[in-house]
Amino acid sequence: MPDSVRPTQKTLLILSGGAEAVPGIRRAKAMGLHVVVSDYDADCPGFRDADDTLLVSTYDIDRSVAVANEYHNKVRRIDGVICMAADVPLTVAHIANTLGLPGLSLATAALAVDKLAMKRHLFAAGIPVPWYSAIESVDQLAHVVAQHDKLLILKPVDSRGARGVLRLQDGINLPWAFQHAQACSPTGRVMVEHYVEGPQVSTETIIVDNKAITLGFIDRNYEYLERFTPYVIENGGQQGTSLSAVDQRSMIRLAERAAEVMGINNGIAKGDLVLTAQGPMVIEIAARLSGGWMSSDQIPLATGVNIIDAAIRLALGDAVDLQALTPHHQQGVAIRYFFPSPGRVKAIQNVEKLGVPAWVHRLDFFLKTGDVVAPVSDHTCRAGFVITTGKDREEAVARANQVVTLVSIETIVA
Repeated sequence: MPDSVRPTQKTLLILSGGAEAVPGIRRAKAMGLHVVVSDYDADCPGFRDADDTLLVSTYDIDRSVAVANEYHNKVRRIDGVICMAADVPLTVAHIANTLGLPGLSLATAALAVDKLAMKRHLFAAGIPVPWYSAIESVDQLAHVVAQHDKLLILKPVDSRGARGVLRLQDGINLPWAFQHAQACSPTGRVMVEHYVEGPQVSTETIIVDNKAITLGFIDRNYEYLERFTPYVIENGGQQGTSLSAVDQRSMIRLAERAAEVMGINNGIAKGDLVLTAQGPMVIEIAARLSGGWMSSDQIPLATGVNIIDAAIRLALGDAVDLQALTPHHQQGVAIRYFFPSPGRVKAIQNVEKLGVPAWVHRLDFFLKTGDVVAPVSDHTCRAGFVITTGKDREEAVARANQVVTLVSIETIVA
């Protein structure tokens, strides 16, 4: 496309048109950008807000690059590329690399989507991580379990959404566990790591020219570990933290150091960390905006800062005002999910009794009457969620629990 006919309005390519990406898509539109959304689903909600759409799987790197390159050269120049609520930083990096756009290096993005390579890289740099090992067979898994007196977590090396993540408690069928985890890995690779006790935290850090600011610090809620065992299911989270100021600072320093070690010098780093008796440890670092309405809703509600704006500017190569990333306030925020009994949905009850209190920020369901609820095995099995606010974390959590107690999804045996 000749420079003389290139549009002056900047164009942003957003990978994923799922429901959780919609707030980011709308924010990009509000910033005056021409927004292109790519997704494999022609009926995805994000397409309804897009200026242009590309029908391609965001996990298909080669095809995504080819489609983006064709659009860039034949339709409209792309000025930046980003993923929202989708774990595809490697696809983003390949598109950015091909089109000469700002973004992560291919090496950094590759680390971010390979949990085993990530652990090895972090450990070699002195970042504390749980003990881990690659597992290549059921026999090796049985041997490792026999050699360890600590609870182990088995997981796919390269999956997401807690798919295939299992706690290897006494009596678990190891051949089944290995096959289940392996089936959830696109490359058929699995690993184990020690299950480490302690409060777990999700962080969200924006890095601008190697300067890190951590805006998100959310205590993760695992109250249903026993209910859904051996699957590892998170039931939401809350802000502010119950940790001391000292522990919070140590967790943030570790999250920011881990992002630096991975080579994230301009971008977003989402951290999963745990505070053990020996100090904080890194479970994973994702090189992308978080899902679960964390970056789009929870962080802005708690701090008054829209981290998506800054992430978009970084993707476009625009300047980011660090002063604008200073929290305006601290408000309690909580998210909780709905887990109805398996069966066919008969009714979603008592929504009208709840009314529309100002402290309910979002209440949504992923199913409707007549849909079938499958047994819970990963985070895709959540049936809905509520996000609440409060003057502090305790009030926000109490309100979220009030909603999930009042509003019920009634099922019958399918």
